[in-house]
Amino acid sequence: MTDTDCIFCKLAAGEIPSTKVLETERVLAFRDLHPKAPTHVLVIPKTHYANVAELTAADPALAAEVLAAAAEVAEAEGVAETGWNLLANTGAEAGQTIFHVHFHVLGGKSFEPLLAG
Repeated sequence: MTDTDCIFCKLAAGEIPSTKVLETERVLAFRDLHPKAPTHVLVIPKTHYANVAELTAADPALAAEVLAAAAEVAEAEGVAETGWNLLANTGAEAGQTIFHVHFHVLGGKSFEPLLAG
């Protein structure tokens, strides 16, 4: 399933170039064009799901593959030992701007102020 107007579907199909970090049959990881950390990689399922809730309800196995790919990216990027964040915005009020589920792998700096209560 794809959405012909979705930029991430176009990236997954190879219609738009990206700097790939990892690719499997069902998952793509690529560098964010506007990084917020030294390591900022987006991990997406190649199949279109609008958000985390939709992905997990429709295909839990694919959701697990995406999470495993995120961990593999953190290892490959050298942030697995020092620490990394995995962020997924679900819905407009949470800051989601592209409605194709995606996870941000962020590392290489401290995010303590972001998470401080």
